[in-house]
Amino acid sequence: MKVRIYYHDTDCGGVVYYANYLKYMEQARTEFFENSGIIMKDLAKSGTLFVVARQEVDYKSPGFYGDILEVDTKIGKVSTVKMEFMHEIKNQLGALICLGKTVMVCVDCNIRPKAIPEDLKAVILNKGG
Repeated sequence: MKVRIYYHDTDCGGVVYYANYLKYMEQARTEFFENSGIIMKDLAKSGTLFVVARQEVDYKSPGFYGDILEVDTKIGKVSTVKMEFMHEIKNQLGALICLGKTVMVCVDCNIRPKAIPEDLKAVILNKGG
């Protein structure tokens, strides 16, 4: 997924504000699901939701106003209730900006852990593999 950096994405020095990378990773995960034919809104209506249980970010170099960043998102480990997303963000010159790992937990409407439905897990593993 590509992200153009606008003025509102930056701090007073024209550098991408660090927390905005979390938004870019969230958008990339949504795109990952939708490109796999999984509509998160429909999953939620059926009682299957995903919540972030852990987020790791390693900042390598700054992104700047006017950059076009590419967010590459892949599936890491998948268990009965959890899945990992691995993110790599680079600028238009190919320089590594940051690495991220997001651990998502499958929950029901009461935010209690539940097993990832097998059909959904198969799609996720197929897309990630």
